Amino acid sequence: MEGEGQDHNNNYTRPLLTPPPPAAVFTTESHDIPPISSPRIFGREFLLESKKLWYLAGPAIFTSVCQYSLGAITQLFAGHVGTLELAAVSVENSVIAGFCFGIMLGMGSALETLCGQAFGAGQLRMLGIYMQRSWVILNTTCLILSLLYVFAKPLLNFIGQTAAISKAAGEFAVWMIPQLFAYAMNFPIQKFLQAQSKIMVMAWIAAAALVMHLLLSWLLMLRLGWGLVGAAVVLNGSWWFIVVAQLVYILSGTCGNAWSGFSLKAFENLWGFVRLSLASAVMLCMNILGWTVMVSFGMNAAVSVRVSNELGASHPRAAKFSLVVAVITSFVLGLAMSLVLIMFRKQYPSLFSNDSAVKELVMELTPMLAFCIIINNVQPVLSGVAVGAGWQSLVAYVNIACYYLFGVPLGLILGYALDFGVIGIWSGMLTGTIVQTCVLFIIVYRTDWDKEASLAEDRIKKWGGHKDSKSNGVANNDQQT
Repeated sequence: MEGEGQDHNNNYTRPLLTPPPPAAVFTTESHDIPPISSPRIFGREFLLESKKLWYLAGPAIFTSVCQYSLGAITQLFAGHVGTLELAAVSVENSVIAGFCFGIMLGMGSALETLCGQAFGAGQLRMLGIYMQRSWVILNTTCLILSLLYVFAKPLLNFIGQTAAISKAAGEFAVWMIPQLFAYAMNFPIQKFLQAQSKIMVMAWIAAAALVMHLLLSWLLMLRLGWGLVGAAVVLNGSWWFIVVAQLVYILSGTCGNAWSGFSLKAFENLWGFVRLSLASAVMLCMNILGWTVMVSFGMNAAVSVRVSNELGASHPRAAKFSLVVAVITSFVLGLAMSLVLIMFRKQYPSLFSNDSAVKELVMELTPMLAFCIIINNVQPVLSGVAVGAGWQSLVAYVNIACYYLFGVPLGLILGYALDFGVIGIWSGMLTGTIVQTCVLFIIVYRTDWDKEASLAEDRIKKWGGHKDSKSNGVANNDQQT
């Protein structure tokens, strides 16, 4: 590639002294780093990798917060409509839609491995095929999951909700079925765009959707008095606005060779793709801590793109170093947020309740919450590395064993059998997450990154790619940006 120099001793390429490239090209430049032989080299490479990570993580965090806020805003306005309406929206969002959101996001995460590694290897044409293949699988899954929406009322009755809340939430759930299919379209699109470092367009679309959602929620739910019907119309509309806007961006030709039109190849290798998607879904068994975890979600997406791109480009040292930078950065961010929480532990409970007993309990739980934030900032980064490297199946087993077979039962024993209450339940689940994080650390520490780069090449061939020259891949990428 013109403007690059080759160090034949260390086998890595480094851009020569040329003017800074545009942002879109900057993120797609790929080179393997030199061996880290001194603190100066470590510091230099740390800063370079941090810039690449934050270019991806910043907009990804913003996008996650905006999309997370759609449901939160709907709940906020539902609370002004009435207590029953608030309960109905809250239960549907957290139980029905929340469960399906996790499955769709997890299954869509299979594309982080395939699209990221294909992009790193210059196999741009495969990205669109992978996305279409994921659409087929996720929309088919939605047909099954829609039964949860249809039978939400008896399901909620069965798990102990009151008859009134079950009836209202059940009706609202049926109206929210279009949102389910928006999830199925949205998450593959996002992974498709993330793999190409086209993050800012998603952030702008998410911001526009949030503003529109806020205004229309006020108009339909409060001003026009549509209540839950208005909530369903606006929430469905906002999610489909995101999907359609992103599709318009893709179909307009801005993704170059990554989108070459609809293809029947989307229906090939579906069973293997299903297995990878299901393994990805099982990986997402994290304990969600509101907006704070959106930071870790953004870093999860960024490190997944970086690792998959570098492995696909046969740059094992760069992939490993990206992991190191992401873990350090996430730990520092988690530590900073935890310290702020502890410093204001006597003040922030007043934002949520005026009840003195509730405030006292929140203050008591703050140290555990702070520790949770640190762990839940690091664990998603390790999961993002796993997705980028294609270890979904292995990590799915780790998650099941550590979290569901160990952490959750321990929490139930501590909370109910030993009568420690909510602290016991939380402690058990947190212990499961800690064990899960430690196991992931061990897996990452023992990884042969040269072997992973070789496996990435084999994976690209398996899923329909062909071995082209790296120069052709870079040239194609430069043309599209």
